[in-house]
Amino acid sequence: MQDFGERYIYREANAALPPPHAGEQRVVFIGDSITDRWNLASSFPGKGYINRGIGSQVTSQMLLRFHQDVIALHPTVVVILAGINDVQGFLQQERPDQIEANWEAMADLADQHRIAVVFGALLPVNDYTEAARNVVKERNPAELRVLNAWLRAFCARRGYAFADYYAALVDKRGLMAARYTNDGVHPLDNGYARMTPIAAAAIAQALRKTQ
Repeated sequence: MQDFGERYIYREANAALPPPHAGEQRVVFIGDSITDRWNLASSFPGKGYINRGIGSQVTSQMLLRFHQDVIALHPTVVVILAGINDVQGFLQQERPDQIEANWEAMADLADQHRIAVVFGALLPVNDYTEAARNVVKERNPAELRVLNAWLRAFCARRGYAFADYYAALVDKRGLMAARYTNDGVHPLDNGYARMTPIAAAAIAQALRKTQ
């Protein structure tokens, strides 16, 4: 791990990206594999939204690369979806307050650079398939709900937009509805289709605050 934040992944793409053109309202999505797998060009045709998701990342890694992969791209809005791997304990064990501190630090950086903030709610998970059999054990749904409640309240205090993906994907058992995922974590195309209008509305809300 010579580069814990894995900043090398988007270094060349960032260098090749021109500055926003006059009138462009650039939007950068930062996150883990859930963001990385999101086909933004298909979901938001003609918008040119920039995907800076990296599979398996935790919030501390995103915080390390936030300058390079968000601030240096001069977006109007950043959409942050992060934390599911922290809950699993991927790379390191983290308490909820440590996850919250990393969310707050990314938000503080965005504020300092006059970037409007959208936070996405952590998605629900399930264990309905063989591929997902350990998911609920590794990512406690109760902890996800507690973190989402904190994040919603934080966004309300700060005036950030909150994209409630969780409510759109959850079933009556408090897990991700079976039709939206095969592995219990990552949405299928129909899951992203449910998330897209929620993200679009949150981005529109954030953009209104910049005017």
